[in-house]
Amino acid sequence: MRAEIITIGDELLIGQVVDTNSAWMAQRLNEAGIELYRITSVHDDREQIISALDEAFRCVDLVLTTGGLGPTKDDITKHVLCDYFQTHLIEDQRVRTHIEALYKDRPDVLNRLTATQWMVPEAADILPNRVGSAPLMVFHHGPQMLVSMPGVPYEMEIAMTEQIIPYINNRRLHAESIPRSWGIIHKTLQVSGISESALAILLEPFELLCGAHLAYLPKDGIIRLRLSSYGEFTPQFMDHEFWHLKQCVKDYLIAETDEPLEVIVGRMLQEKGATIATAESCTGGKLGVLLNKHAGSSAFYKGTVVSYATSVKEQVLGVPAETIKAHTVVSEEVARTMAESVRKLLNTDYSIATTGIASATGGYTKDEVGTVWIAWATPNGTFAECFHLGKLRDQITDRACMKALIGLIKKLKTES
Repeated sequence: MRAEIITIGDELLIGQVVDTNSAWMAQRLNEAGIELYRITSVHDDREQIISALDEAFRCVDLVLTTGGLGPTKDDITKHVLCDYFQTHLIEDQRVRTHIEALYKDRPDVLNRLTATQWMVPEAADILPNRVGSAPLMVFHHGPQMLVSMPGVPYEMEIAMTEQIIPYINNRRLHAESIPRSWGIIHKTLQVSGISESALAILLEPFELLCGAHLAYLPKDGIIRLRLSSYGEFTPQFMDHEFWHLKQCVKDYLIAETDEPLEVIVGRMLQEKGATIATAESCTGGKLGVLLNKHAGSSAFYKGTVVSYATSVKEQVLGVPAETIKAHTVVSEEVARTMAESVRKLLNTDYSIATTGIASATGGYTKDEVGTVWIAWATPNGTFAECFHLGKLRDQITDRACMKALIGLIKKLKTES
């Protein structure tokens, strides 16, 4: 089954709202074995919506729309869908009862505009939206389907999880004929320490013999390699191909999953029963935020000292003023001392320190911007490395965090 997502709303096209819905829906569709063919965004405009629907139905089996279902005049999706499927609005008593119960403690919300929400297209199947007033509507277009959902992310996510995916799966289960397929399979690993072009040259023999599709996804010093099958190959075949891919890149392999690096670090630390702290200058606490981002981080993450000012490096982390004077704050010596001090200060097994130049201020030249020293203090010693991470402030700090995590993963693997 092929699907297209159509997001509706002027706010998406002027950049006022970021379309997080499509990424979330794409993941759920893949998990359900539904191939996402295209994502389209259109204005709250009748002709644009109709044109997008016509184009989608020429290409896919399932169309998913979000947005434009509110009670105000700019929300026109429901009326356009009525015109498109040649139907009209009728009152749905179940939807009315739900809305009246939803707002029973807010009589100011139950007004004549809210009442338009329980008017639904007669030709549509109406599914419950337990957390909102906009009904979930399913239209049938011959063998094809269109599902219309609200654009509010938490409403859409609950709708997809509780109603839409089960509804689609039930329709597929009872279809007269389902083409043979092993479902959509994605297998992803992560590598570092090699450029994208050099990696492509390295993998040329593999790609010549591999039946599955291989995609390169580079970002911040990591290249994700995704091996994909859209129903053509068995899981056993994909496991075999993935094993060969891992052998090809074993010298650069960071992870055999598509998880965030901080999740991988956390799991590795927990498996060792180890803890970590960070001392951050140029990254300003970003690394600590990543380590603390996911539930369960208290098992391994103890804290961060954000030593952005030189005085904090000296007074809190105990970096000698003589060391800073001799080598500057952006140096191997300072990075090592920061890592060792925060490890001792917070009594952890591991620590990471970052110190670098993220902008041409404080007497630094443009040529120096992007220079970052990272140090790792471990039970087996302290290690440091210098990186040159670009010229844009956010790019530098993001890349520094990734380099810090990559370095720790490599050291944890070596120790294992």
